Amino acid sequence: MTDLMLPPDRLVTDTLVIRSFDVGDGPGHAEAVTASYDHLRHYMEWAKPRQSAAESELLCRRFRAQYLLRQDFVLGVFDRRSESLVGGAGFHLRGRTLATQYAEIGMWIHAAHAGRGLGTRVLVALLRWGFSEWPWQRIEWRCDEENGASRRVAEKAGMPLETRMRNDATPTGRRRNTLIYAAHRSEWDAETRLAGVLA
Repeated sequence: MTDLMLPPDRLVTDTLVIRSFDVGDGPGHAEAVTASYDHLRHYMEWAKPRQSAAESELLCRRFRAQYLLRQDFVLGVFDRRSESLVGGAGFHLRGRTLATQYAEIGMWIHAAHAGRGLGTRVLVALLRWGFSEWPWQRIEWRCDEENGASRRVAEKAGMPLETRMRNDATPTGRRRNTLIYAAHRSEWDAETRLAGVLA
């Protein structure tokens, strides 16, 4: 039952470990966010030009607490070999309850790893994970219409564009056109079965 769902703690792929942030992740998080500020600031309103290890450590501990309380599911994306943080992601409820079985995937990629297909690989992995070990029936991806990289990630991962919200507002009040891509468990299952037949 969704009400009793215990969130999976991590996903391990050939090259990545995608897991809940934990105590001690602050310094790596601070380095990644600070190094990526110029890359992130146009579309990630939370980005800061300098983020201290102490600030990031508090954030990582808050992320962990919310994860365990099933309030929000923020994830770090780590290189499996070096264990360094190469990005962040998450399954976000955005004010909904777990009973809705809805999540929105958010993501950012470390500037040093951007433009190499990492975002698409992470999104595909999250979709597979989300429809297998999580209860999600619908997963959304939202982005600024002007964010070409984000649009390409969704399209390459096979998420159909469902709608364009004109003159939408971000949490800070900035106006933009928002594109909403979505994947559904029933369609994903059908595509997975078809892929198995064609393999």
